Amino acid sequence: MRSDDDGGLYGMDSSARSPIAAATVAAAPTLDDYARHSVFSDPGPHAALLAAVPPEPAHVAAAACATVVHYRAGDPALTDDQRTDVDRRWLALTLDAAVARQAGPLDAPRSVDRQVAGCCRDHTLFAVGVLRSHGIPARSRIGFAGYFEPPFFHDHVVVEHWAADAGHPAGGRWVRWDPELTPEGPWDFDVHDLPTGPGSVFPTAAEVWRSIRAGEVDPAAYGVAPDLPHLGGKDFVRGYVLLELAHRMRDEVLLWDLWGPAPDIPGVAGLMASSPPGSVPLVPLDPGAWDALTDALAALLVAADAGDAAAEETLAARYAAGLGPRGRVLTASPLGRLGVTDLRARTTSWAAGRGVAVPAD
Repeated sequence: MRSDDDGGLYGMDSSARSPIAAATVAAAPTLDDYARHSVFSDPGPHAALLAAVPPEPAHVAAAACATVVHYRAGDPALTDDQRTDVDRRWLALTLDAAVARQAGPLDAPRSVDRQVAGCCRDHTLFAVGVLRSHGIPARSRIGFAGYFEPPFFHDHVVVEHWAADAGHPAGGRWVRWDPELTPEGPWDFDVHDLPTGPGSVFPTAAEVWRSIRAGEVDPAAYGVAPDLPHLGGKDFVRGYVLLELAHRMRDEVLLWDLWGPAPDIPGVAGLMASSPPGSVPLVPLDPGAWDALTDALAALLVAADAGDAAAEETLAARYAAGLGPRGRVLTASPLGRLGVTDLRARTTSWAAGRGVAVPAD
């Protein structure tokens, strides 16, 4: 993407760098949209297998954890084939591997070597896929979990599904839950109905960003892990606000998919400098302008969570006008490689000799 495209990329006037300029009108996702598969949650030829999983959270979580093993948590002994699972991205490809390694129901027990390696995003995408297969509105939420190693908050992805309630002012509410947790764990909250909002056990990326900007929390307490300070802090959270927006718009990309503002990650600047103009979907952006843009997006995301329909529509408009990936992302895989992924063709061109380690929870 050329640097002279960045006005359209961010939905703002490139001369003023205003994060609140008008953008092309686009409709926000509806409950009907969230009840249908995205290109990421579409199970492809495995639709019947996915629909066979009962839609109750406990059943969905059990099937998700039977099918997907976290590639880092617990340090599982993975095969060479499994190590590449983390970049599968589309649920259909995850299910391809699951079926090839063990036929039968997805909630059946599996040995580690027959599971598909992934992370929280993959557990959640599996859960969202099951719910949508049953016509239940569902979406993934990007934020930080404070219940694994308190007081540290790990980057994390959880599920929300819409629970209809005629007595609720909105006709129902979004119920948030973590498909990696079971009620038998040492939790002082309902794992199938997480508390929400700033100060909760799972604040969203937008909520954390606003708390950081207000000086209410220590940025160093948010990231991949306490022993990986280079993968945490203010700038890390800033990037996750854009991820939160993408997932809200039903683009459930990998946590290491990058587009838009170029992050300060080893190897990225060199790849951009050595690549033909427009081939890497990143552009330089002044940190102050990036902060201002993120301030505006975070405010809109928090307002949308509070039921502000105008905020929802504004987010959708700006996303459609250029804040979204535009069909390509730079993939900074935790396998230590960089590549440009064509989201339409579902192919990745890996850059020879260039790599970066970006583990995620």
